[in-house]
Amino acid sequence: TTLASWPRLSHRSNRARSRRCAAGADPSLRVSRTPGYSCTCSHRIALGREDFLVGVANQVAVALVDSWPDWPTPVAMLVGPDGSGKTHLAEVWRTAAGAISINAADLAKASLPDLVATRAVVVEDVDELPQEAETNLFHLINMVKEEQGHLLLTSKVGPAKLTVKLADLASRLRAAVTAELGMPDDSLLAAVLQKLFQDRQLPVPEATLRYMAMHMDRSIAGAQTLVAAIDRAALAGKRRITVPFVAEVLRQLPSSS
Repeated sequence: TTLASWPRLSHRSNRARSRRCAAGADPSLRVSRTPGYSCTCSHRIALGREDFLVGVANQVAVALVDSWPDWPTPVAMLVGPDGSGKTHLAEVWRTAAGAISINAADLAKASLPDLVATRAVVVEDVDELPQEAETNLFHLINMVKEEQGHLLLTSKVGPAKLTVKLADLASRLRAAVTAELGMPDDSLLAAVLQKLFQDRQLPVPEATLRYMAMHMDRSIAGAQTLVAAIDRAALAGKRRITVPFVAEVLRQLPSSS
């Protein structure tokens, strides 16, 4: 499957269209490259809505984000392991909703009125919520409801498996609409790899992409790590990105299979 034909996230809601803003790579960071080789240049991971590729593993979560602001409840949760793309998808929603984002570990000292001011909030890594922050998250959920806003949470585990001590908070979290993201399959990984290489202006043959997808860590984070390592090694050795070269790089990565 070529990248041009791969589905991407799109918001159908008029409200979402009216509130979204442009995101992605900064054109000022783009430079010309010799085909097949790497170069020393600034690079920023693109987290815009046009950069999110949709596959079987994430289509339910994408549908949930795509349906905003018509969620069945004011609170939604994206659930998935590290590298499944939940942070990227949360960033897509944050941009579309004009939301404020905060990590759960920082919630205990946060100003709740400031967070709710935009009526849209992202709280990342709720599975790592410290006990001293539970009361603040409980109040944040109530304040978002009162303001008729929306709250998007991310977590490695679902509401039923969260180790929350505050019973009222646990009840609120179980009432959230939840969507899971799984690990990407070979075809989605290959499309993600192609997009990451295109962000770096590095052309890579499809056969080489398929080889990477079959032998790398099966995660979006793994794809980002691998592409960065290949880019550095190609620059250092002035090598073209071929299957034998990729195999060398994979052997040097401690997490490669």
